[in-house]
Amino acid sequence: MIELPSFAIFFIGAVGALLLRGRILSSWTIAVPVVSGLFLVLSDPTEQAINVSVAGIELAIFQPDRLSLVFGYVFHIAAIFGGIFSWRMTNPISKASILVYAGSALGAVFCRDLISLFLFWELMAFSSAYLVICSGTSKAARAGVRYLTIQIVSGLLLLAGAVLHYAQTGSIEFTHMGLTGTAALLIFIAFGIKCAFPLLHNWLTDAYPESTPDGTVFLSAFTTKVAVYALARGFAGTESLIYIGAIMTCFPIFYAVIENDLRRVLAYSMINQIGFMVCGIGIGTELAINGATAHAFNDVIFKGLLMMSMGAVLYRTGKINGSDLGGLYKSMPKTAALCIVGAASISAFPLFSGFVSKSMVMSAALEEGYMIIWIALLFASAGVFHHAGIKIPFFAFFAHDSGIRVKEAPTSMLIAMGIAAFLCIGIGSFPQFLYGLLPYETSYTAYDTTHVLAQIQLLLFSALAFVWLKLSGIYPPELRSVNIDVEWVYRKGLLAAYNTSAYIVQTLVLYAYSLLTGLVKRSYRGITRVTGMSSRLANERTVDLMIVSIVVFFAVFLVYHLINL
Repeated sequence: MIELPSFAIFFIGAVGALLLRGRILSSWTIAVPVVSGLFLVLSDPTEQAINVSVAGIELAIFQPDRLSLVFGYVFHIAAIFGGIFSWRMTNPISKASILVYAGSALGAVFCRDLISLFLFWELMAFSSAYLVICSGTSKAARAGVRYLTIQIVSGLLLLAGAVLHYAQTGSIEFTHMGLTGTAALLIFIAFGIKCAFPLLHNWLTDAYPESTPDGTVFLSAFTTKVAVYALARGFAGTESLIYIGAIMTCFPIFYAVIENDLRRVLAYSMINQIGFMVCGIGIGTELAINGATAHAFNDVIFKGLLMMSMGAVLYRTGKINGSDLGGLYKSMPKTAALCIVGAASISAFPLFSGFVSKSMVMSAALEEGYMIIWIALLFASAGVFHHAGIKIPFFAFFAHDSGIRVKEAPTSMLIAMGIAAFLCIGIGSFPQFLYGLLPYETSYTAYDTTHVLAQIQLLLFSALAFVWLKLSGIYPPELRSVNIDVEWVYRKGLLAAYNTSAYIVQTLVLYAYSLLTGLVKRSYRGITRVTGMSSRLANERTVDLMIVSIVVFFAVFLVYHLINL
């Protein structure tokens, strides 16, 4: 096979997309990941290594291994069903942005040096920001700019860490580093921003819901999963990640339960699911890394399915708030059924994909003695069933009848959702195919009596709790409201701080200008009093005295000169 790295195929495809139009453009966007995927599957990429020397520095731009291949495979799958879902999108720039975005994500997981990682990191930021901004609303434009700013900050931290790491070690190889110094800490924070760590997470919930119905599908697949891969590559076994991950699984539940925007609910749900991956990476055992990787693989698919179902609802109705929807199962029954498959998968129902990966992380936590963490993950599992497994399909398609009657989702969208749903059920029913792709060999069995019974009990009691809370009126209603999260700091707080600082600086500058002009005026008046036409120096007697003084001075000088001769 020709040694052509996956990202190169996508970048070439992006150039081609700018030259095409209509159905040919849509077909091209699907064909590019198909061709790239065939290259990846039919060759043995672990035997390939493409290095480029730049200014005496060796860049490993393509060096796959078992860890990166798992992400590479699922990124191709996401690009394919995302391309099918976005069939009706005919903007060449949007299509090119999607291909650059997917190609950059593949480049990031297949490269093995920090400089190449930084370049792909920033390409992802710019190409994905366009998917938010091109939504066309002023709100989306502002969210896109904030999103891009934060992503660039992440990239600059990564670059600073890479430069410092090179200065200290003489190497830019991207390998396991751990929290061993300032360079590693900077890189860790860069990964944490993109991974949506607590207090660094609101770029995700701020921007993703503002994207186009098509764009959100791609956004949910690549950015955070590249960060998960990077953490697994560089910081596996870092204990602080266990606690960061546990917090990530729990806190989004409370926001998601009260959130009205259903795509924002899914954004919080994404942070919740990433928390399981981060926790597994922190535990660092082979079972935990396998679980984190498998769950990242599955999350791309079932979160993509849920994003597509909500995108189809938004496409047909123009609405996405739970308070505005309901009763759509009557006019969009296929979309409702496919959404339920995604909800069952993210909730880890047996025979659905989430069950066979989430249980690996929880089993690893138990094996390593992290009982409190296991309890937190158990609580998070019940919480995700509430806000993603029940709330999303219930308020979108059932609940009250909103009276909205629309056509079923377009065929292309149904096909894309059908592919994702098929994979959710297929992986959940036959997990050995996924397990065979994981970084480490595993004999883990998801379907033993303990796992199945425990999960069924958890889901059953969670469902009963939801019914009881709903019937008793305790469950938070879907209200037209704005929920404040940490994003207030940069969306409102930083703006207010900037305006206040600008006012103070402007006031000080005006005061300093006033003092300076006053000093100049007073100095001018003083000089004028001394040298002006009405001053004492300007009267006749003073002038006469000055003339006589000059004549006397020259006379003395002349006499002195004559005497010396």
